[in-house]
Amino acid sequence: MTGALRAVNELVDALHHARPEDLPAMATRVAAGLGALDIELFLVDYEQVDLLPLAGEHDMPGEPVHIDGTLAGRAYTSGEPVRAGTPGDERIWVPVVSGSDRLGVLAAHVGAPPRDDAAFVRDLRVLAAAFAGIVASRRTYGDALERTRRRLPMQLAAEIIWNQLPPLTFATGDAAVAAILEPCYDVGGDAFDYAINGSTLHVAVFDAVGHGIAASALTSLAISAYRNARRCGLDLVDTCRSVDKWVHAQYPDGYVTAALGELDIDTGGYRRINAGHPEELLLRGGRLVRSLPGPTALPLGLGYLGDGRPVVAEERLEPGDALLLYTDGMVEARTADGEQFGIDRLVECVTKALADQVRPAETMRRLVRTLLSYQRDQLQDDATALLLAWDPRP
Repeated sequence: MTGALRAVNELVDALHHARPEDLPAMATRVAAGLGALDIELFLVDYEQVDLLPLAGEHDMPGEPVHIDGTLAGRAYTSGEPVRAGTPGDERIWVPVVSGSDRLGVLAAHVGAPPRDDAAFVRDLRVLAAAFAGIVASRRTYGDALERTRRRLPMQLAAEIIWNQLPPLTFATGDAAVAAILEPCYDVGGDAFDYAINGSTLHVAVFDAVGHGIAASALTSLAISAYRNARRCGLDLVDTCRSVDKWVHAQYPDGYVTAALGELDIDTGGYRRINAGHPEELLLRGGRLVRSLPGPTALPLGLGYLGDGRPVVAEERLEPGDALLLYTDGMVEARTADGEQFGIDRLVECVTKALADQVRPAETMRRLVRTLLSYQRDQLQDDATALLLAWDPRP
């Protein structure tokens, strides 16, 4: 049995009665079996600025590690192990990824060089994958993991929204979804959702009128109604009509703009309804091709004002294409002198990251860092974006 298998077996045996705060001790126990002096787990914070060490129940919190400009951050952003130090005192940073959702990094402190260096790194990657699964499954059983990831107190409106959201990133062999949501600790009316069902990848971005708890409650209803309709097997038109009905019934004075889409990952066919939302952007070959026409329906909750069914528009993607869905807060961020971030800067930031051939998740992380820097970390409105990339080529 390899060291990795022994370590995973130990983790599985200990996991049945483990609390989230027991994970650091579990990592320490399996370190020796792999040939490491110590193993430490770092989780990414909500803003994807720092990697924060997970402390045990009676441990003092360690120092955060900045993502930009560090070796640990390089492992996180690249998805590949990074090594530093000298033989006898080396540290190896390994990304901790659940599917394609980046959770943090695992840091192994190594003394004497292992006999089979390549096998040792493979074992660390297996262990990191095991911890990714454990973190993903244990995050709802206690608050230790959540507290570690938060650099600031989270407002109740944001708590409501984050509890509704799927992971920031998802990928199949042919398509990938990556999203961002800001301000992380004070978001109210923005949200996103996605789901894969057979060959159909569903995506949605929502923006409710208003701010604070009232907006987050309205958005929460819209997400739940969207998922309910989707899981009942309704098509895109009836899904839109169902959400519209529920929003109007529960919030007669409110409404939600939304972009609802369905991508056939086998063919690249993209079907969409734009309910009073900013137009999606089609990116091809590292540049903006065009904005997709919209809106094709009234905002959700205002359908009673119209006299027709929501219109489904169709687009045929080419291999390598990407679609950017976003809320108006992305382009309406302003400098102190009132200059807007604008669509041009939005496109420039995304296309530059795509030209650097980074993963969609890293593209969106760079976008949100640029946006926040533009407004000196003080967004005046919620800002959400979702990148949908399709590339079925081998």
